[in-house]
Amino acid sequence: MQKEYLMKSSEVLENLKTSTQGLSSAQVEERKSKYGLNKLKEGVKPSLIQKFFNELINFMNVVLMIAAVISGITSLYVGESMIDTVIILLVVTINAALGVYQESKAEAAIEALQEMAAATSNVIRNDKIESVRSEELVPGDIILLEAGDAVPADSRLIECASLKVEEAALTGESTSVTKTEKAIGTGSEEVTLGDRKNMVYTGSTIVYGRGKAVVCYTGMDTEIGRIADAINTAKEEETPLQIKLNQLSKGLSIMVLAICAVMFATDMARILIAGGEIHLDALIDTFMIAVSLAVAAIPEGLAAVVTILLSIGVTKMSKEHAIIRKLTAVETLGCTQIICSDKTGTLTQNKMTVVEHSCSDEKLLMTAMSLCSDAEMDIDTSQAIGEPTECALVNDAFKNGLSKPELAKEYVRVAEAPFDSVRKMMSTLHKKSDGTVIQFTKGAPDEVLKRCSKAYVDGNIVEMTDRLRTEIIASNKEMADKALRVLCASMKEWSELPYSIEPAEIEHDLIYLGLSGMIDPVRPEVKSAIIECKEAGIRAIMITGDHKDTAVAIAKELGILEDESMAITGAELNKLSEEELEKSIQNYSVYARVQPEHKVRIVKTWKKLSKVTAMTGDGVNDAPSIKEADIGVGMGITGTDVTKDVADMVLADDNFATIVSAVAEGRRIYDNIRKAIQFLLSSNLAEVIAVFIASLLGFTILKPVHLLWINLITDCFPAIGIGMEEQEADIMKRNPRNAGDGIFADGVAGETLFQGAVIGFLTLLAYFVGHYMESGLWEIAESADGMTMAFLSLSLLEMFHSFNMRSRHESIFRLKTKNKFLFGSLLASFVLTTAVIYVPFLSRAFEFEHISLTEYFVAILIAVSIIPIMEVMKLIRRSQLKNK
Repeated sequence: MQKEYLMKSSEVLENLKTSTQGLSSAQVEERKSKYGLNKLKEGVKPSLIQKFFNELINFMNVVLMIAAVISGITSLYVGESMIDTVIILLVVTINAALGVYQESKAEAAIEALQEMAAATSNVIRNDKIESVRSEELVPGDIILLEAGDAVPADSRLIECASLKVEEAALTGESTSVTKTEKAIGTGSEEVTLGDRKNMVYTGSTIVYGRGKAVVCYTGMDTEIGRIADAINTAKEEETPLQIKLNQLSKGLSIMVLAICAVMFATDMARILIAGGEIHLDALIDTFMIAVSLAVAAIPEGLAAVVTILLSIGVTKMSKEHAIIRKLTAVETLGCTQIICSDKTGTLTQNKMTVVEHSCSDEKLLMTAMSLCSDAEMDIDTSQAIGEPTECALVNDAFKNGLSKPELAKEYVRVAEAPFDSVRKMMSTLHKKSDGTVIQFTKGAPDEVLKRCSKAYVDGNIVEMTDRLRTEIIASNKEMADKALRVLCASMKEWSELPYSIEPAEIEHDLIYLGLSGMIDPVRPEVKSAIIECKEAGIRAIMITGDHKDTAVAIAKELGILEDESMAITGAELNKLSEEELEKSIQNYSVYARVQPEHKVRIVKTWKKLSKVTAMTGDGVNDAPSIKEADIGVGMGITGTDVTKDVADMVLADDNFATIVSAVAEGRRIYDNIRKAIQFLLSSNLAEVIAVFIASLLGFTILKPVHLLWINLITDCFPAIGIGMEEQEADIMKRNPRNAGDGIFADGVAGETLFQGAVIGFLTLLAYFVGHYMESGLWEIAESADGMTMAFLSLSLLEMFHSFNMRSRHESIFRLKTKNKFLFGSLLASFVLTTAVIYVPFLSRAFEFEHISLTEYFVAILIAVSIIPIMEVMKLIRRSQLKNK
């Protein structure tokens, strides 16, 4: 690597064949093909064959394959057909293939989300500022950096103002480093990375100020890329729900294997006690009954179904502008009780427009406001580019004949003290043609006014009197009462550039110039979203840096508060102890004039009260509160890289209504996953009950291959169909669920047991009816027709039951939406089940009888009966809920 930090910035630009105007489009394309994408090599992903093998060796499949091998060996020994072995292995293979398909689909969904959440950088190309994906940067690109940005590539600074960078990830230093654009030393001496004050590196973060840099190295050529071979792409973490389900599946597997062992030993003992001999046939039969029970009990696709439903859900959310960065957020969203939201851009449209001035000289006020900002004017569009508030000021000046590019030529910026949320102001210093320097300072009126000792009135600079200060404060309140955001501008003249540009050194003895009032209209959809929040038991809270009067006016318009006593300022908040805030926090819905640390206090206090809290933010100083919240929400448009990186969810449109939609979607996803789990467990429980009772009574109701086939066609696809069910009409009329509630809370455990028992007994009924229709006798005996009817009824019982599970409490006949996926699964199940019974080579393989049409329709009638039975139970349940 070259030592750019030893060179002058002009030399670096020359070496990289670029300029401060940036690369041309042709140069960018040429360098892309030469250097590739600006990204680290990812860890090696398993191939399809490896994924397939991983699916094959899961706990339950290993049990089934061992059973198949033993069955095959014993079949060869006694000279019988090995069809059972072949079918078991075939179904296990199909199950594994489906698992690979589901995993690949989930991975594709997650990759698509990562693509949407990809970091972007502001870059100068073709002499224009563009926003491009960071991975598309190439050496020679000129990038713009400001507080909150993650450094996208190893770059040499060519311009900076009060720039401080946090480089702990690379150097281990906890304190931020002040940067410079100047060359370090002379000659070829080596300088350690931590001392390269004119370089910024991938993996570091801008914490203060702004800068301009030329990209020197990208991707694997960066400092972090040099150690990237030891770094693999982070594995996607399982959600708490997935972990619980994996534990449940393993627990069920161990429990069932234990039951199988006990059953096997009991059956052998029963034969010996009866005075019989244990023959190989008896061993095989008993072993296959135990295998049947194991196959029946384990919901093989449980974890896979949950994964695919989560991935489908978050993909759908991303299309609605809510990009989920952490799958755990989906579960937490359904529990959200408090949403703390920024005002500007989230509750409002973020289209600031200056509508009022209070000053003695409008031209001077607009000049100060335009120059004391980092927004720039795009001459082609005649619109400012940058932070919305600053854009409003630049646009205001432009509409009144004061073009910022022209002003910048007359007043050349030579230094600045960037804005920060503690001072609530920024200052810029400009050299005039006569060599003198003029300082413009703008910010919150109350903060700027504190630092003004004079005022510009009628062309003269006069002393700031108490009367004048009172008039300015009154003007500020008058604008704020109209829900205007008010900024104050001031100036100061210097004979030459001051030695120190620290805020404390230059922001005093200022000359007051005036106030600019601007408005950011509320988003029209937010008002209805606030109403929806109230109906859903969710409390919306506004947190803003704006004046209290402005915040209250907007909050009243939106319905967040009704009385001004529900609003509190940051200064008032400081006076409250932790105990006092804990007791009174329920009284406040609006926080005005807050600082970032106040947000953390608010979140912590709500969490102390066991309230699941969401917090929005966009600035670098919002990161701690976003990280502290149960649901951290970053802004996709105005948010900094740091904020997005710590967020659980990023709003692509910065809209409060999108948060509410995401909460509704989170509730829907979790509801549907629970219903899918209930369906799978009740279905498998029914199979266990049928097989267990039949074995106790001494006959075979279904063989392992029958149960495997049923699970193959009636578990996975119907469960996914349930997961794709539209949200129920009352989903945002319910209170948030308790975060501590498990999968089986709210009566789900009892419902699952009842449903499993009903389906199991209906399956037994189908067997006995089949035996009666075959022999004319009601007795306990082996029956080919009975087994076939039990198979048909159980397959369709589970399919019809999947329609019951579209809603736990609502009648399926009152649901207004159609679930095409479930209907398709039902049709496929009918066809495949009928084919197994009536297609000759399949029926021989499964040892089924070609039952009569009467038997066929009786079996279907028994299956359909699950719907009216469950409708009665739902009616009882609705009555119980109504009487609570």
